[in-house]
Amino acid sequence: MAWDTARTRQALLDAAVDEFAEHGFDGARIDRIGTRAGVNKERIYQYFGNKEKLFGHVLEAELDRIATTIPVTVEQAADLGEYAGRLYDYHRSRPQFIRLLHWEGLRDKGAPALKEAERTVTYGARVEALAQAQSDGTLDPALDPRGLFYAVLALGAWWFSVPQAVRMIFGGEQRPETERDALIALVRRLAGQGDR
Repeated sequence: MAWDTARTRQALLDAAVDEFAEHGFDGARIDRIGTRAGVNKERIYQYFGNKEKLFGHVLEAELDRIATTIPVTVEQAADLGEYAGRLYDYHRSRPQFIRLLHWEGLRDKGAPALKEAERTVTYGARVEALAQAQSDGTLDPALDPRGLFYAVLALGAWWFSVPQAVRMIFGGEQRPETERDALIALVRRLAGQGDR
């Protein structure tokens, strides 16, 4: 029977996403990743090299996933609140991404991040879409589009970054539809789009 290399690589990446999200780089264990994937851990070294490179592959795959799933175009910036709602939905369905970014940030020593130049270009294109929406009159032109984009990213992710604060502030209620609606309304007001 032929070995399905693509499926094995994907199984290892999927297992590594969960392992790194749960335990961070330092706490993640190669043997647990192999066990989760149902694959001999030696395949990890064969396909990815080492733990550091595997972490890089995981981050790259997750960054590509969110960039293609939730792009920001000028048309989408015309309702920035709805973009924030889609971002909220993404993080609710895939909380591993935020955790991976937190773990990456905790390891940051000031050196360039993984694929920093490419990520900067992606962020720059999104900021430019907001700037164009400002020029078109659909977003408040008085706001720095970089600060606005960063604020939307932070607001969309914060629900999942510190769930303990959500419990404390909202009294233990977990009501995704209320959280999402509140986020959309807040971002629309922040962006000068009022109540749509």
